[in-house]
Amino acid sequence: MFDIKEELKKLPDSPGCYLHKDEFGNIIYVGKAVNLKNRVRQYFQSPKNQTPKTREMVKHIAEFEYIAAGSEMEALILECNLIKRYRPKYNILLRDDKTYPYVKVTLKEEWPRVLKTRRLENDGSKYFGPFADAGSVNVIIDLLNSLYSLKRCNARSFPVGHTPCLNYHIHQCRGICTGTVDREEYMESVDKAVAFLSGRDNSLKKELKEEMERASAEMRFEDAAKLRDHLTAIESLSERQRVVLSHPEDLDVLLVVSGLAGAHVLLFTVRGGKLSGRESFFLGDTAGEAEGYLVAEFIKRYYSESLTVPKEILLAQMPPEKELLEEWLSGMRGSSVSFLVPMRGEKRALMDVVRKDAEVMLRDIDERAKRQQEKDDALRQQLIRVFGEDLGSRLNRVESYDISHIQGVDSVGAMVVFEDGRPSKKAYRRFKIRTIEGNDDTASLTEVLFRRFRKAKEGDPGFAQLPDAVFMDGGAGQVNAAKDVLFALGLDVPVAGMVKDDKHRTRALLYEGTEYPLEGMRELFAYCGRLQEEVHRFAIEYHRSLRGKAVKRSVLDNVPGIGEKRKLSLLNTFGSVDGIKAASKEDLAKAPGMNARAAEQVFEYFADKKD
Repeated sequence: MFDIKEELKKLPDSPGCYLHKDEFGNIIYVGKAVNLKNRVRQYFQSPKNQTPKTREMVKHIAEFEYIAAGSEMEALILECNLIKRYRPKYNILLRDDKTYPYVKVTLKEEWPRVLKTRRLENDGSKYFGPFADAGSVNVIIDLLNSLYSLKRCNARSFPVGHTPCLNYHIHQCRGICTGTVDREEYMESVDKAVAFLSGRDNSLKKELKEEMERASAEMRFEDAAKLRDHLTAIESLSERQRVVLSHPEDLDVLLVVSGLAGAHVLLFTVRGGKLSGRESFFLGDTAGEAEGYLVAEFIKRYYSESLTVPKEILLAQMPPEKELLEEWLSGMRGSSVSFLVPMRGEKRALMDVVRKDAEVMLRDIDERAKRQQEKDDALRQQLIRVFGEDLGSRLNRVESYDISHIQGVDSVGAMVVFEDGRPSKKAYRRFKIRTIEGNDDTASLTEVLFRRFRKAKEGDPGFAQLPDAVFMDGGAGQVNAAKDVLFALGLDVPVAGMVKDDKHRTRALLYEGTEYPLEGMRELFAYCGRLQEEVHRFAIEYHRSLRGKAVKRSVLDNVPGIGEKRKLSLLNTFGSVDGIKAASKEDLAKAPGMNARAAEQVFEYFADKKD
């Protein structure tokens, strides 16, 4: 039994990180301290000076552990890594209010591509954005790919006998796969695309305008309309870039604002003296927290995962541990990084511009939060209509399960979790079916449920948290199977069934023997639909990944002297393993990449299998 009072006495007077855990052993908070003994003790003293969030967290602390560090800087780096790894419930975690797209140029690939992405990765690619207008991003990417005949497929290598795709035949790709493209010439085109995206080359816009006017004069109105759309997209992407500094500086501006749903940090990026990017991050319930603390937490979370750290960061208020954070960021950047609260001049004017933009962004964020709250309130009332006031009002964590297979082969099970009405992907779990053969889905679900809830009984940290309810994808058969498992394990968890109609949509919820039609309960109908779609997607994704691994394995892998290239060449030449088996030595030797010795190895291998 963990005795908090006794363990507090053992804490050292040194820097380090502490990890608070709940009764299930889950890490719910990670913190950094200059003096571990003094800092951790503060949580268990008088709560009157604590924020509401901290008071709530302390109620759930069942134990803690600590990791000593050699310095405060080491503790800061360790804290960032631990939060990134465990994503504790009570730490400030960044969540984009809206994920805007970026244009990505895959410069690390031999033949770079231009594509759209919503994920920033430290993969050597060059990213442009974020852009608020996703439609314009699609048009610009299509324009650059068409104009410069850039590679569109994601293939990295092309085996002998590879057939070019449709883009090559309609002259939308140079045909990298044919081996006839000059790379130096190709890279010149990539450089032009990068120059345009960087705002360094306006010649493309001029050329398109001249071509549009020429097409219109020649009454090629369809061509003119297409060119007009391209120009509109260019304008849409470039109009967001306003010159805000007389010198071509790179810096970030951070503002903390409070809206209906809680606190947000608004991040404005200035590149080359132009205001080029705006993003918002939701910090959650931060009632009572000082702005300086929120800024410091944002800086640690955001820049620990950012691909770039600017030379200067403008703030409305200095964070605590200013010098430590500046030193940490400078180490990441490789040169000096400083914080500034501008009081006069251009940068003060920039802050005023940013504040005006922030007001507009916050109104948009609040409007979306208001709409979402209205949906959440309606969903809660509809859950109460089905499950009653007691359960319906506190129904938060819901689990659902599905089975995926092809005619009973490679059966797998999937478990998805929704919390607060939204997917909690870190809680998803996957299962390979071990005891059931064939396509008996109900028996497979029974196995999955038994394994999941047995692990909970055994105290497995990955399965310790029980759901408020289980939503089974089906009717009475699936509900009763789940109830039988829970009863056998001595667990009391409510179970509902999502009963489908002829179109495979949930028409009713089955609970305690009564069907509740979802007609007229729009939010609950949508919730069940999202739950069904998500568990179905997750199960199929897992099954496909296993099937893909199996497909990659081939009997040819057992033939001496036959590597990946020869295997692909043989399969392309003869169509299948059966075609290879039926081929003569002479025909095998004629396949691209093969020789007489390799052909003999293949022929003899299959000859031995016939005997």
